[in-house]
Order: sequence, then C-alpha cells, then structure tokens
Amino acid sequence: MKKISRRNFIGSLSAISVPMILGNKSVKSHRIEANKLDTANYKKEEDALIVVDVQNDFCPGGSLAVKNGNEIIPVINTIQKNFNFIFYTQDWHPLNHSSFSTNNPGKDIFSSIDMFYGKQVIWPPHCVFNTEGAKFHKDLNVEEAKIIIRKGYRKEIDSYSGFYENDRKTPTGLQGALSNLGIKRVFICGLALDFCVNYTAVDATKLGFEAIVLENATLPVNLGDSVEKTLDSFKVNNVKIGKLDQFI
Repeated sequence: MKKISRRNFIGSLSAISVPMILGNKSVKSHRIEANKLDTANYKKEEDALIVVDVQNDFCPGGSLAVKNGNEIIPVINTIQKNFNFIFYTQDWHPLNHSSFSTNNPGKDIFSSIDMFYGKQVIWPPHCVFNTEGAKFHKDLNVEEAKIIIRKGYRKEIDSYSGFYENDRKTPTGLQGALSNLGIKRVFICGLALDFCVNYTAVDATKLGFEAIVLENATLPVNLGDSVEKTLDSFKVNNVKIGKLDQFI
C-alpha cells in the first residue's frame, strides 16, 4: 500500500470538484444570484427612487383614501426595477396626534388650525402606528426598499415631506441617507401628489438634489386648488414632472 504523506493528501484534495465539497445546491444558488446581478436593469448609481406613503389608509377603503390610489401600485412595482437605491416613506402617527379631527373637537375635517409652525390641516385619524391602516398596501413590492423613513411620529407636529417635519427644521434622516450614498437625482412617486409628494419634491431641490415627480405613479387628494398650487410650486422650485423614460 502506498504511504499517504501530508503532501499527497493535500494534493488529492485539489482533484476533488467544487460540487463535491460544497454540494450542488450551494453552487446552483450562488450561480442564480450572480446571474441576477449580471442582468439587473439598474440605472446610474447617482439616482434613487423615493416611494411616498403608499399605505392602506391612503388607498381605497382607508380612512384618508386617495381616489383610485391603489391603481398606481403596479406602475410603481415596474418602475422599481430600474433602480438600485429605493427609499420608502411611511406616515407613522400616534393616536393622539395633534392633526387628527378626534383631537380637535369642533373642527371640521380638512379645515385648518394654527400650530406653532403655521397652518395645519385637520385630518381624519390615519396611519396610526402598528395598525392595519399604517401598513404598506399588500400589492406593493416592499422587498425592493433599501431604507424606510417613518415620519409624523411626534404627536405635536405633522410631517408631509420625506425630508422634514412641518416645522421645516426637524429632519427625518432621508437627506443624510441619500447624501452618504452619493445620490444626486431623485425620482418621486406615491401618495399624494398635492401633499407629501409635493413637499418631498420641493425639499429635495432645496437641498441640492435634482427632483423628478413621476406623473403616472402618483395621484392627488385634490382639495380645492391644491393640484394647481402643486404644479405652480414645481415650476417655481424647478421640480420636473413626467414619465420615467423621459429622463433615463
């Protein structure tokens, strides 16, 4: 019998195929993941998608539903395939939030009150944290999100923008996350065009990002002339609006 030396033993290992060591299942899994990365339709590393507040309470059946709000979800799911960096914002209110009609007796829904930071719209209770209404809509492909920014969780102040609460001073952390990743251009979609999408887009430009609102992936609350004012605000603040293929 041939004597097995340490050198012979190590040399014999080199002849063993990788599947024998790792198992076919492991190799196959690795190969699939590599292929996903090779064929992914990611765009520039300086672009990010911000999906604003696509939550149950803002969709049909919710307490503050945007008409046909759920119909933009398939569009958002498709758009997400074009981005590596995807951020979600999520309204996340306490039950005793100062903007809720239930905490403002005698005030009509959609009327306004004076707060220390200015005018505040009175809303029906919505997106109360850890409730069904605060969850993202079931059809939204949330698995694509890299970071979720929760806002409006302080009872004394509302938060429309994904970047700041309504005092225009308290940050949500979104700016820091985008800047740290080297993002220069943000595409914004979700609910609702004339409130949270509007404020997020305008703040983005003020903070030095190029901002583009995706018109086929957002819908408005449409209170009075709120849509007209939003579009005027976009012009004044150099927010672009259009479909994704116009810009990439």
